Amino acid sequence: MNIGKTLMVQGTTSDAGKSTLVTALCRWLTRQGVRTVPFKPQNMALNSAVTADGGEIGRAQAVQAQACGLEPHTDMNPVLLKPNSDTGAQVIIHGRAVTTMNAVAYHDYKAIAMQAVLASHRRLSEGWPVVMVEGAGSPAEINLRAGDIANMGFAEAVDCPVLLVADINRGGVFAHLVGTLELLSPSEQARVKGFIINRFRGDIALLQPGLDWLEQRTGKPVVGVLPYVMDLHLEAEDGLDQRQTDKAEQVLNVIVPVLPRISNHTDFDPLRLHPQVNLQFVGPGQAIPGADLIILPGSKSVRSDLAYLRANGWDTAISRHLRYGGKVLGICGGLQMLGEQLHDPLGLEGAAGSSPGLGLLALSTVLEEEKQLRNVSGRLTLEDADVSGYEIHAGVTTGAALERPLVQLADGRCDGARSPDGQVLGTYLHGLFENPASSSALLRWAGLQNVQSVDYHALRERDIERLADLVETHLDGTLLRELCGLEQP
Repeated sequence: MNIGKTLMVQGTTSDAGKSTLVTALCRWLTRQGVRTVPFKPQNMALNSAVTADGGEIGRAQAVQAQACGLEPHTDMNPVLLKPNSDTGAQVIIHGRAVTTMNAVAYHDYKAIAMQAVLASHRRLSEGWPVVMVEGAGSPAEINLRAGDIANMGFAEAVDCPVLLVADINRGGVFAHLVGTLELLSPSEQARVKGFIINRFRGDIALLQPGLDWLEQRTGKPVVGVLPYVMDLHLEAEDGLDQRQTDKAEQVLNVIVPVLPRISNHTDFDPLRLHPQVNLQFVGPGQAIPGADLIILPGSKSVRSDLAYLRANGWDTAISRHLRYGGKVLGICGGLQMLGEQLHDPLGLEGAAGSSPGLGLLALSTVLEEEKQLRNVSGRLTLEDADVSGYEIHAGVTTGAALERPLVQLADGRCDGARSPDGQVLGTYLHGLFENPASSSALLRWAGLQNVQSVDYHALRERDIERLADLVETHLDGTLLRELCGLEQP
């Protein structure tokens, strides 16, 4: 059996550009007819996607799958950690939640997790000529090196070459690269086959002396320097992206309260990029300003996030917003918050117990151990608009409000609720605003007139193509093909 070649991208820091670079390399190879599959051994993120095989993976790997022309699969991200406190996280193995544990306990569990990682990698390498791997954080995090499964521990286990990427926009790029290399073992240092510098602005001639010094100092090549791109959009793995595109004169003002355990905030990227929507994230201690629409987002710890919402006075602001005729939409955990009661009898998201909801929809939710994971489609009961999205939730919701659903699903089920006065909507569906038809219908409901239709999937595809163009123009394609075990064109 032919085993595919594996190439890994590691970063000197978080947000150095690993996800973006892997996406770019996936599309660059795919455009050349090279069958490529993305892989991330371990991911820690609250932005996730539902896979074709009914599991859950990091959202970045779903985007990388799109870059390869593939449907997302749980083997692309066999270990996903979803933090539900500052010290604990839900552990998802091969797409399924298996336990919740604190950081110390997980450190001991990594030997078991590594077996899942190697099993997934083996299956992918048997099916694709190139496996393009994304590391996590930095390989130089000394406190995490023992039993590492996310960076060099994985690279050593499968014996693959590594590219090291650093973000020059942060400053100190040469210290980042050389310092990271120095903190690796001799065998790990030998595994690093080159450097990529990301987000460079200015005249490359001014950088060249530094590049020459770096190659002389380390004996390793600079594979290339990628330019800073102002308006490039790829869904963030975890951090909120608050950049806005240019807006029209008449816009819909949308507010999203940022909760401590906000999840799948990529739901709001299509709104951020919409020319007629002014999207604002409101953080701790900030008052909710006047708006047309307030959206309560998903949450990995709904009861504690609801308490946080109340502590900031946002519940009072939502009530005032509704009195003045504003609209409110709750998505997933946000839907649960809109109800009358929220019960967590098993302590799945913290201490076991119950909390009163905001009482804006006549429904109650009980968190159950089995998580519901589905890719779905159907029609909104607003304008009978097409809708598609995905469900990721442990809650089972019941109540009279469900008799006025927001969505009629193609599988015969109903989803969500509409308040009798039409001001409040709730749904379990993530990705509502990615579909042009459902996005336009919801924006009209919220008060926007003459809505422009925006195809979010096409925008993402455009930027993936732009990334591949950057690889073609700025990186050493001959060396990259060599590292991937490919013949030169």
